[in-house]
Amino acid sequence: MAEKKYYLNPKRIVEHIDIKRYNSIPLVDAMGKMAFQARNLNRASQIYVKMLSESKCTVFLTLAGSLFSAGLKNVVVDMLRSNMVDAIVSTGAVMIDQDFLEALGYKHYMGTQWVDDNELRNLMIDRIYDTYIDEEDLRACDMTVAEIANSLEPRPWSSREFIREMGKWLVLNRKGKDSVIRTAYEKGVPIFVPAFSDCSAGFGFIHHQYNAKGGTVSIDSAKDFLELTKIKIKSKQSGLFMVGGGVPKNFTQDVVVACDVLGVEKDMHKYAIQITVADERDGGLSGSTLKEASSWGKVETTYEQMVFSEATIALPLVASYAWHSGVWKKRKEMRYNDFLDN
Repeated sequence: MAEKKYYLNPKRIVEHIDIKRYNSIPLVDAMGKMAFQARNLNRASQIYVKMLSESKCTVFLTLAGSLFSAGLKNVVVDMLRSNMVDAIVSTGAVMIDQDFLEALGYKHYMGTQWVDDNELRNLMIDRIYDTYIDEEDLRACDMTVAEIANSLEPRPWSSREFIREMGKWLVLNRKGKDSVIRTAYEKGVPIFVPAFSDCSAGFGFIHHQYNAKGGTVSIDSAKDFLELTKIKIKSKQSGLFMVGGGVPKNFTQDVVVACDVLGVEKDMHKYAIQITVADERDGGLSGSTLKEASSWGKVETTYEQMVFSEATIALPLVASYAWHSGVWKKRKEMRYNDFLDN
């Protein structure tokens, strides 16, 4: 059996693409005169620029899938630093197993899907298609979450509140300068993880609650929903940039219906783009079209676009297009964390 360092090779660390270095505008403009997903990607890029051009439009970014482990972390960091996103709704794996893990100094490694997974298991190496992570690093991530939970007031917290505390912890411990969680904390951008226990954080929480001598920290998903709805209520207009589908996609779309339930009249999301490889034919949320969401009163259909493409290809192109357009330079921080904390 090979040694662990054979698979976790420091020379084969996953590197995060820098959209600032590559101006995709000429390429994406040319794709607009093609067909199929090239033309769809061009239109999605145009819609993203349009929603960024509307100064009082809140941009929700939803994230699902193995994105940061695949090299997309810096794309989102640059979007945050450039005020191209005002709130994030994500799966736990993206934020904790991938972003927070790297913020602690650990890495993802390039590998291959053609490998003996039994050997990887014996070496405590976890595989995400063609990338590897060290299970021992994940355990350290779990315990750091438990440490943060142990330091907080025992009460129900929204995932946003807890992730804000994670960002604060990174700043105080001088870690993760280029992490999404820390950057969002510094920019006042809320991050919601509706299924927070479905990731490395879940192990940290059960460790905290199992060993607690008194009260415990818990996550209140209903508070998450209310806080996200409050952002929609405060927003003059809103747009969705969805990468993948699942819980983050539906959770963010649902705030329009939530407003109606609360008796607050708000428009549907004016803009919506989604990057996905999921199929709509099985009725699942990940591949359901944005036109379908309109039937639920969630998304307008004037400025909506599905892009059926894998995220590591499409997201850098769309984000680079918007960044190099420079339209974000006129946007200001909305700092919804500050609003929700008051």
